[in-house]
Amino acid sequence: MSEKKNVGQAINRIDGLLKVTGTATYATDYILKNIAHAVIFKSTIAAGKITDIDTKEAEKSPGVLAVITHKNAPKLNVGGGIRGGALLQSPDIEFHGQHIGLVVAETFEQARYATSLIKVTYEKAASKVDFVKHAKEAVLPKGNNDGDVTRGDVEAAFRDAEYKIDVLYETPVEHHNPMEPHSTIAFWEGENVTLYNGSQMINGAQTSAASTLNIKPGNVRIVSPHIGGGFGSKGGQWANLVLTAVAAKMVNRPVKLALTRQQMFNSVGLRQRNHQKLRLAATKEGKLTALAHETTTHAAIKDEFVEHCGDCSKLMYEVPNSLISYRVVPMNIIVPTYTRGPGKSTGSFALESAIDELAYQLKMDPIEFRIKNEPGKDPSNGKPWSSRTTVQCLQEGAKAFGWEKRKIEPRQNENGEYLIGYGVGCGTYPARQRDSSAIVKLIRKGNEVKAIIELAASDLGTGTHTIIAQTASDALGISVNNITVKIGDSNLPPAAGSVGSVGAASFANAVNDACIKITDELMAKSDKKFLVRPTAAQLMVSENIIEFQTRADAKPPADADKYSINSFNANFAEVWVNKYTGMVKVQRFLAVTGAGKILNPKTARSQIIGGCVWGIGMALTEESVLDPRWGNFVTRSLAEYHVPSNLDIGKIETIFIDEKDTKPNKLGVKGIGEVGIVGVAGAVANAIFNATGKRVRNLPITPDKLL
Repeated sequence: MSEKKNVGQAINRIDGLLKVTGTATYATDYILKNIAHAVIFKSTIAAGKITDIDTKEAEKSPGVLAVITHKNAPKLNVGGGIRGGALLQSPDIEFHGQHIGLVVAETFEQARYATSLIKVTYEKAASKVDFVKHAKEAVLPKGNNDGDVTRGDVEAAFRDAEYKIDVLYETPVEHHNPMEPHSTIAFWEGENVTLYNGSQMINGAQTSAASTLNIKPGNVRIVSPHIGGGFGSKGGQWANLVLTAVAAKMVNRPVKLALTRQQMFNSVGLRQRNHQKLRLAATKEGKLTALAHETTTHAAIKDEFVEHCGDCSKLMYEVPNSLISYRVVPMNIIVPTYTRGPGKSTGSFALESAIDELAYQLKMDPIEFRIKNEPGKDPSNGKPWSSRTTVQCLQEGAKAFGWEKRKIEPRQNENGEYLIGYGVGCGTYPARQRDSSAIVKLIRKGNEVKAIIELAASDLGTGTHTIIAQTASDALGISVNNITVKIGDSNLPPAAGSVGSVGAASFANAVNDACIKITDELMAKSDKKFLVRPTAAQLMVSENIIEFQTRADAKPPADADKYSINSFNANFAEVWVNKYTGMVKVQRFLAVTGAGKILNPKTARSQIIGGCVWGIGMALTEESVLDPRWGNFVTRSLAEYHVPSNLDIGKIETIFIDEKDTKPNKLGVKGIGEVGIVGVAGAVANAIFNATGKRVRNLPITPDKLL
């Protein structure tokens, strides 16, 4: 029996050995007999129609089994939940890089070569690919809750204010770029198809694939025990998933399809470009009187997605008059999608920069300014906070970071040819539990009891296997080493996805509920009276039971909706800016996070570090550049799309606030995957201003913008 509690301990990942030895199975690692290989080929125009596809030469090429285009593809349900279109159902072209066909061959090399033999003739149409040119055409989004949200009279408050700013912040297109590109293996057994695929939402992928293929969900099995990153791009499903199934059906054998890094840039969504107009007003004492956050963005021609950049502005600060609005322009670009910290990471850059700008105008410390405008309840809906740690994050972070060394006036700290600056930025992200189910199976041999935990959860590399094992260990009284975790399979009990920071709370509470239930059921089987509640492991031994199992279907607390439930953070950056080259180095970074019960500080720390690294990349390097002449991305590999490397990142430290909040769920678990990136870019941008006196409002902040 486990004597020490495992939840809250920084234990190593139970799947770590599999990963470092290369034996963890990802989507394309499965060995199937007689497997064929598919390669997608894509449109080279942004708008128009295919008038002809000549595939004769490709079909005669050695090893080629099939060439699939809109001419011979089976009828699919385009409204089945697959994002981005490109399902080979029409000759119409809506963006550069749209799937227009795939070649299936004996080998990957044969399939790739055959794609070069295909001749495509187009009838081009006028395209909309220049966001700056077309931004003025933006209209109200079609989606619900995306219109203007107002409180009070912003215009009057702004007009009458003595201290105010009215500025535009810009964030570019970004791409997810997970280590594992999207890839799938498909094989059919009669009317049933199995899809090995990296899916952040196992059951979501199952239903989307089934609906699109016009078959029942029970005929689709998704297998995804390990995912090599996703950051939102593997939350919804894209055409490559279903097209692999189509190819396997047409050639009557297993098919493997893996996107190349270049294809990733126009196959699986992106973080859209945003223009964010911020207007802030305050009294001379530093009390906010008005906040307007107006976002203009883009979507696809026929499919809409709006990143909610104003979400942080709704609830981070107490302000009596506010406006949150969105406008969107349809363009010939693949539909945007959820990207880590969607809306909050980009929106917090604008909001936290604007807060810093107004604090400087007031000659007030930006931490003092934030605390002065701390709301007692959620300003957006009037609900009480389940808990809120922003002030604590700021105060503990300032002390640990050495904030007292910061000077309000820029360019006051130097070291040789470097200007040194300090910046802060706050963030938030909703914390939610979603319906999830779990099965617990107990097996006894002698006095040793082992457990198998089953649920259709997913692990992006964030440590899902491990936190499930820790939760079960404590609830069952069984060592972590005696627990087997089975996840990533739609044949298992349905579970929430690893999206929107709902995974850890949903999985852990479902497993905990199942462990409590199995203990209760074992006690009910016994005729003994217990002075102290026994563990499930003790009951298996005392009652001489060999095998026992149960299932629990967990739901969030009934009264959770009465509260505003969020994780919060405060980020502190120290930057060194070279006076002569404009190069920026983030020398130190501190992230202080209030996210309820931390199940595993080691995996949680890794999550926060990952968010900080991406936030630093957002601030300094990451940008997908679209060629307005053709509509294609000129940044389409990691040679041109610059993510931070080890040498770009200084010392990163993390602090977790000791927070007990059981209103979101029984275990008091909140998400950290999303909030880890929120506020980071703002902290870096504010530090750069403190170092240089230059306020850069369009990301990334490259050296040319500082010279």
